[in-house]
Amino acid sequence: MNVPDIIKKKKSPFLSLEFFPPKERSAWPEFFEVASRLQALHPLFCSVTYGAGGGTQDNTLEIASKLQSELKFTPLTHLTSVGATRRNIEAFITRLQEAGLTNVLALRGDPPRGVENFDFSRQEFTHATDLLLLLEQQFPGICAGAAGYPTLHPESPSAKDDLAWTKYKVECGAKFIVTQLFFDNRAYFDFVDRLAAMGVDVPVIPGVLPILTMHSLKFILSLCGAPIPGKFFLELEEAHQRGGESEVRKMGLEFTKIQARGLMEGGAPGVHLYTLNKDDACLEIGRDLGF
Repeated sequence: MNVPDIIKKKKSPFLSLEFFPPKERSAWPEFFEVASRLQALHPLFCSVTYGAGGGTQDNTLEIASKLQSELKFTPLTHLTSVGATRRNIEAFITRLQEAGLTNVLALRGDPPRGVENFDFSRQEFTHATDLLLLLEQQFPGICAGAAGYPTLHPESPSAKDDLAWTKYKVECGAKFIVTQLFFDNRAYFDFVDRLAAMGVDVPVIPGVLPILTMHSLKFILSLCGAPIPGKFFLELEEAHQRGGESEVRKMGLEFTKIQARGLMEGGAPGVHLYTLNKDDACLEIGRDLGF
């Protein structure tokens, strides 16, 4: 079933999850054990990431297939355009369909690591909208979602420009939006209200990052450019100095629980948890939310 249809059928706030396929097969048994334990949260769907240029697309396809056939998850397979050609994108989508996987998240993706001054304009697919148009025109059986940025994409000149691009993604065929992580719920609700005022009426699912360590937090922020309130960041650093990563985890998880609860109580259709392939933190958050 397609993600928007599942959301409409659910009617009440839900949890969904994001998984990162391990590159090494030796790590797969542990990964599937984590995923199996997270079944207890009854996630509405689970997204499965995909490397730039399709570098890990075989892993993504096989893992998404197993999550669906063996663990009964509804996978949302990432599809990125960076470094991709039309030929390999079309081949990958065909393989998804053959595996019975019908939901994708269309993304431009980040530049390859270690490549300076990467020129997106020289790519065969310049934007995520190019993928969305391809899916809309050639693969009507695929339900596509897109990314949204409540706190502004790092490359956007303004919030107005970012909103216009988000609307254009919907016009190109995106049936739902999953947001980049953020730490101030006001940014999410303002984002949704502005999109609604522009006539965008697809589900906008907030992405939430459980804060587990200062190291992982700083690394992820460096990748996505999402801002974090200065006062809270200082409190986390003080907690780290006081009690190490265990103290950061305690404070971070409490913040995430409050954030997720506020999103659901404020009217968000659900919360998309970036699992970092860690089950204990997500289970703790899920229990707090009543899942």
